[in-house]
Amino acid sequence: QVQLVESGGGLVQPGGSLILSCKVSGTIFGYVMGWYRQAPGKQRELVARIRTDGPTNYADSVKGRFTISRRNAEGTVSLQMNSLKPEDTAVYYCNLQDDRRSWWGQGTQVTVSS
Repeated sequence: QVQLVESGGGLVQPGGSLILSCKVSGTIFGYVMGWYRQAPGKQRELVARIRTDGPTNYADSVKGRFTISRRNAEGTVSLQMNSLKPEDTAVYYCNLQDDRRSWWGQGTQVTVSS
């Protein structure tokens, strides 16, 4: 059973930074890793994802502010979030997927407020 455990969420002021981390219980080599978020009353949306060999995709709303990275040997994926805005407030979920399957972490709350 694959398990994903997120950490690093919390309360931050507008303009601040946070780093989210996700540890996977098994290998992540060959899988697409991603971060998604869900704000109250909204659908879950893609924030960023990264393939095994490095190519990334970002939501337009976070381009230039967020950076996703992965360490295949350690089974971890991180999301560096800078210049945070109140509209970034959401529960952030780590995701592992291949062509047929998808696994989710339990989520970590990020709140951007003064």
